[in-house]
Formats: sequence, C-alpha cells, structure tokens
Amino acid sequence: MAEEFLLRCWGVRGSTPTPGSSTLRYGGETSCFEIRAGDALVLVDCGSGARNFGMELCKAKARKFDLLFTHTHLDHICGLPFFKPAYDPNFAVTAWAGHFQDGTKLVDIVSRIMSPPIFPVAAKTLKAVEFKSFRAGDNIPRSDDLEIRTTKLNHPGGACGYRFDYRGKSICIITDHEHGDSEVDAALPEFVQGADIMIYDAMFTDEEYENFKGWGHSTWQKAVQLARVGKVKTPVLFHHDPRRSDDELDEIGLAAQSAYPGTLVASEGMILRP
Repeated sequence: MAEEFLLRCWGVRGSTPTPGSSTLRYGGETSCFEIRAGDALVLVDCGSGARNFGMELCKAKARKFDLLFTHTHLDHICGLPFFKPAYDPNFAVTAWAGHFQDGTKLVDIVSRIMSPPIFPVAAKTLKAVEFKSFRAGDNIPRSDDLEIRTTKLNHPGGACGYRFDYRGKSICIITDHEHGDSEVDAALPEFVQGADIMIYDAMFTDEEYENFKGWGHSTWQKAVQLARVGKVKTPVLFHHDPRRSDDELDEIGLAAQSAYPGTLVASEGMILRP
C-alpha cells in the first residue's frame, strides 16, 4: 500500500551483539531500523541487525534508499561490512551522518573498520554507497512526502536523533543519548512533541544510572518522563543493556507500562505503525 508508514526493528541491543538463550525473545542484534513511508525506504543505523535486513532486501527489486547513522560507535556500524546491498551496484545507498564535531567524515570511519588487519575487504568495494554529511539540527533533503528532521543528542563523540513525519504521522528515534545536558534536554520535548512513536535509549534504570554517568545512555524512567512532557503516544524502550535478560526486560516493561500506559519494549522483528 503506497501510503503505508512503518518502523521495523532489526536490532535493539546496545553495545555488543548478545546471542544466547537469555536473549531469544527480545533479540541480541545491535541497532538497525527499517523505515517505510509509501515508496520511500530509510535505514537507520547499520549495527549487526543490518546483515539480516540486507539479505532480505536483496530478494526484492533493486532500489535506492538512505542510510542514516545516529553515530558511528561500533555497535551501530558493525553490520555495514556484512550489508549485502552495499556491494551491489544495482543499489544506490546514500549514507548520512551529522554527529561529527571535528570535521571527521563518515567515509573515514568506515575506511578505518574496513581495512587490514581489522577487515580484509576495503571500503572502496562498497560500490552502492555514497557518503554524505550534515549538521545535527538540519533537515535531510528529500523530494517526496517524507520529512526528516534531526537534532543533537548527548553522547561521547556526538550523536544525532531523527524525526520522520509522513502524512500527519510521526516516528522519532532518540538514541544514543544521556539526559543531563541542559541544552539538549531543553530541545527534546519540542522535537518529539506529539509523536506517535518514540524510540528512546533506555539502557539503564534510574538506580543503575548512578554507576554509569558519562557513558552516554539514559533510563526507562527518563523515557516515560519525556513521553509525558512531549505528549508522545507510544514510547518504545531501546538499546537494551547487553547484560539484560529477556525476563529482566519483561519486568522493566511492566514497570514502564504502569508508569506510562502504552509503553513498549523494543524487540527484534517488531513492526510498529503510527
């Protein structure tokens, strides 16, 4: 259906992939989202979950799409060397990053992880990919009905949040982010205002957070607090701690739903429609 607008989670774990019996229900792949808006396709982050998405995408007809990075820490880019469409010249992938604070270019980071002795295949073999930059706060230029706004987040080395608006519906992705920066905290409620879906970095609980200040991550309590202030319809807890088991995420989900009815815990394969 041409008017369809959805988000699909291909990876919801933070920091490192976590295969194993304790993460089967929520999944162990790292950050990767598929956004569909009519005929448009946007991929947000290319963590380990992107490998499976790439294999699925190659079964469809060749197409062009944007790949947006929230930032370039390893758990958000480690899937790119294994992302099959990136090597296929029949695809056209425009890769964007807007979090750099020192003039670094996205292609430079990808070239570092895709070089001997770290990886045997060089970045120049990504025949389908064109690398571009923007500044957090800019809109991503488009020629269709999908509007993509961006905002600065608080994370070591910088990070960028995204808002997707399509025909009166909206999806926000706020990760990787640590509450506590007054400038960023002041801007976020307006950025997510009235969103139908808000993905939010909830790696820790408030109790745990005291031991992890400065790591660049937030809590599920801050997720529901922002949702309440921003009048978000459905907050979705994301970037699960690699130590967190499925049972523990169940408990967090129940507490979050009690605090803000409608709150969800992101899981691999989850499809959300505003």
